[in-house]
Amino acid sequence: MKNKKIAVVMGGPSAEREVSLNTGRAILAALKEKGYDAVGIDLDPRNLVEQLEQEKIEVVFNAIHGLYGEDGLLQGTLEMLGIPYTGSGVLASAMAMDKTVSKRLFMSAGIPTPRSRLYSKWDVDLDVLVKEIQEVFGTPVVVKAAAQGSSIGVIIVEDAADIEGAVTEAFKYSGHIVVEEFIKGKELTISILGSEEPKALPIIEIVPQSGRYDYTSKYTKGATEYIVPARLEAKVADHIQHIALDAYKLLGCRGIGRVDVMLSDDNQPYVLEINTIPGMTATSLVPKAAAAIGISFAELCEQMLLMVTD
Repeated sequence: MKNKKIAVVMGGPSAEREVSLNTGRAILAALKEKGYDAVGIDLDPRNLVEQLEQEKIEVVFNAIHGLYGEDGLLQGTLEMLGIPYTGSGVLASAMAMDKTVSKRLFMSAGIPTPRSRLYSKWDVDLDVLVKEIQEVFGTPVVVKAAAQGSSIGVIIVEDAADIEGAVTEAFKYSGHIVVEEFIKGKELTISILGSEEPKALPIIEIVPQSGRYDYTSKYTKGATEYIVPARLEAKVADHIQHIALDAYKLLGCRGIGRVDVMLSDDNQPYVLEINTIPGMTATSLVPKAAAAIGISFAELCEQMLLMVTD
């Protein structure tokens, strides 16, 4: 890899652009620190091929969150161009990005996940939908856009009067939404590293000061406490890591991933989703988990790069 020209592709036009730029810049600095010939490319979907050709890119380190980078589109383009890249492939990326698809897969495979219903804005009457949510779930209830990350388009509804507004908001980001039961308990995340024999890193417990791990809590300095390893009995932690690995393998993920889990007050874990392009700054969750077992940020980025296969 030291003899190859590497592009860290970041930014792009998605709602997660700024988060992606932070991730990409941190990865680029880490690769340069390790002596790799790396450049940063701010994704322009209309001119990607020209961008890659101009820089004579041989390998892509994918740092795009959300649209284009996390949904399989960038991966498909790179495969057609014959350029190897970090992270999951086309199908795994697309399935993980679309919560309506991953939800169905979790349920069919017996992976515990919150009780939910899936809706399309073209198939339902808003008044009927709101009434059904009230009857089936009550409040609090979680309403999620199907294909967003960074908690964008995710609303925890406390009052029944706010359900309609939450549904309308979520449909702004996606034509499909997931409505799921609210699980009271600990919020956890499990980073997975590897492809053929993936390993679960130490579990991180997420404790937002506001009580809700939303966009503000994620990206406001000091707004959330991260405890690693999580305050769990060894038996419970082992069980959660195995479930996270099962979910990762089910979707066929590779390289890196982060499985978000809620642990109920009676120690029942529920898989929420899998992030195939998790945040990768020095203070992000995956690097925190890696640091807990002695892997530095630069070493982590290098490991991800060296997992790439032609």
